[in-house]
Amino acid sequence: MKIAFISLGCSKNLINTQQMMALCRAAGHQVTGEPERADVAVLNTCGFIDAAKSEAIEHIIALGELKKAGKLGKLLVCGCLSQRYREDIWQELPEVDGMMGTGSYDDIVTAVERVAAGEKPEYFGDISATTEEGDRLTTGASYTAYLKIAEGCDNFCAFCIIPYLRGRYRSRPMENILAEARNLADAGVQELIVIAQDIGPYGKDLYGEKKLPELLKELCKLPFHWVRLHYLYPDHFDDELIETITKEPKIVKYLDIPLQHCSGRLLKAMNRWGDEESLTALLTDLRARIPGLVLRTSLICGLPGETEEDFEALCRFVTNTRIERAGVFQYSREEGTRAATMPDQVSEEVAGQRVNRLVELQSAVLDQYNESRLGAVMEVLCEGFDGGAGCYAGRTYADSVEVDGRVLFTAPGLIPAGEFVRVRITGAEDGDLVGEMEE
Repeated sequence: MKIAFISLGCSKNLINTQQMMALCRAAGHQVTGEPERADVAVLNTCGFIDAAKSEAIEHIIALGELKKAGKLGKLLVCGCLSQRYREDIWQELPEVDGMMGTGSYDDIVTAVERVAAGEKPEYFGDISATTEEGDRLTTGASYTAYLKIAEGCDNFCAFCIIPYLRGRYRSRPMENILAEARNLADAGVQELIVIAQDIGPYGKDLYGEKKLPELLKELCKLPFHWVRLHYLYPDHFDDELIETITKEPKIVKYLDIPLQHCSGRLLKAMNRWGDEESLTALLTDLRARIPGLVLRTSLICGLPGETEEDFEALCRFVTNTRIERAGVFQYSREEGTRAATMPDQVSEEVAGQRVNRLVELQSAVLDQYNESRLGAVMEVLCEGFDGGAGCYAGRTYADSVEVDGRVLFTAPGLIPAGEFVRVRITGAEDGDLVGEMEE
């Protein structure tokens, strides 16, 4: 059969999609990313917040229209949306022919074959007992790849539904991770992005102690050019980890540390670590010990109980700590989370206004960073020629894939995607850097 895969949401979801693609190909099926003329479309969904749910539903409806037009056979929906809204999907979305939860990715071959045969299969296994092993059919740029080292989450933040959709934290065996990493290196991957819901506690559940520094040192022995870390929660930093990040030249000096807020009162209510003083001290220490460090974080405006004083403190914190990159989100009240039933819910209008103001403040910090790069010669990973811009585009160590800015640069000759070049920065436009390749 011809099976089309569409992956929504985060990079961790993408890896599950790639694993399902590999299983279907191994079973003799043809896999594609184009649903038109496919026998079965597999939609791997996100169901984290309202925006993600809306995106998934829009895809389901669009794929349903393809079915009506006779351009698609069947539709199988899997991932977080189906895990969270199993009964609702059956009742409200007749376009769906079968469903799988986040604990059943290994059942993909049987599921698509049953769907194609006209059945309405359901597979919902134990979300805390899934395996993350097996082959992947990698997609996208050949020079950049994600490496998932753990699944699930034990943090149970009050605003977050992820532990209820992905299960408890489960570290992968180090030997399996390194074997996969070697395969990626052999395939020519230059930038390895180490991911999990939280990479900081890696190994504690499996080995009785945290093993992230040891894992990173082993990964750095492989022929990658860059090793990038997503995500490190603030309560998992210790001297060994900081020293490893500092001393290993392949680890890019860019850390994504989801903070969400700086108010100690709000963070405690959310089951998060820290307050303005301790978080400021952590970021100051990291900058002092890791030369050239660029920070990215996630921040939420409108958390239940957030006062004007809390928000002003958050604005001050972002400005004072000079966080170069930030995803600023409006609080999404998600059923099934503790925060949804908390008192003092902030109105959507007020939360939206706070998002806009914080984005402006953080953009000013980013502009200051970009201005500080003028005249510098930076290493850039070329991602190809951008026809719209009329020049090449790439990223520095300070720019993670898809979430940060780019470097737009001219070059004297042909530069293949995946090659590292040196670019002198000459300007900045709309958050992107502009430059000229050094001869």
